[in-house]
Amino acid sequence: MASSHALASGMGGMRTAGDLVARMQMTRGMRLPQAKQYVAEKLGCSVEDLSDTIAMHDIRRDLGLGRIQVQDLSYADWPGAMEAKFHIAEVLDLPLNSVERFKDHAGLTAGAAVL
Repeated sequence: MASSHALASGMGGMRTAGDLVARMQMTRGMRLPQAKQYVAEKLGCSVEDLSDTIAMHDIRRDLGLGRIQVQDLSYADWPGAMEAKFHIAEVLDLPLNSVERFKDHAGLTAGAAVL
């Protein structure tokens, strides 16, 4: 049951290159070619590498964006979903609501209320 739920509910909070491109289209109003080029430049790769699973595996590892798990294994030195989101926001120079809310709740931003 856990495996089927994991497959049905996404990739453990991880975002693929396609999700990153779509995010740029939605938040910055970029057209598809422009969004692909922007993400590729920020990740330091070619547009073609965005759809290369081997290349993206290494890029995601090097930038701390988390890696898409192909099996139910995790390692302590791999970023989890929230840490990966922090790295994605930093690499793409893009505010993400989940990251900003986490910072507010953790008191990591100026003016954050301490609960």
